[in-house]
Amino acid sequence: NTLVVFTSDHGYLLGQHGLWQKMSVFEPSARVPLLIAGPGIDEAGKACGRPVELVDLFPTLAELCGVKTPGNLSGRSLVPLLNDVTATVRTAAFTMVRDGRSIRTERWRYTEWSDGKNGVELYDHQQDPAELKNLADDPAHAATLAELKTLLAAEAGR
Repeated sequence: NTLVVFTSDHGYLLGQHGLWQKMSVFEPSARVPLLIAGPGIDEAGKACGRPVELVDLFPTLAELCGVKTPGNLSGRSLVPLLNDVTATVRTAAFTMVRDGRSIRTERWRYTEWSDGKNGVELYDHQQDPAELKNLADDPAHAATLAELKTLLAAEAGR
């Protein structure tokens, strides 16, 4: 009857992208581990690649414990993912540091610096998991860029 949650602080960049810090929106810095184990979890031991946020922990634990939550939470319960790793709870995760805002879907990361005034970045994690080739100026990805820009604006305003 015990739930166990393991997570940690976000990671460090150790020279990647010329940075030696943890305050960035690049994947090694923004991503954190998250493991949830205990009763009522059908997909125990399976990895899930869906985007989630740490604000999702409270509604998840509340649901697993049968505790009612207020209706105005930013987080969403991850219980559907704990019962089926192919389910979808959210389509993207939002990250913000200093003047950078980023949205990460399963495939893409889109980042704006100073609301786009100091540049934008687009990375395809299927082809470039190290985020080395910025596709923001590539006309072949204009539709993806526009879609993620809209999604980021909506997430930033929540």
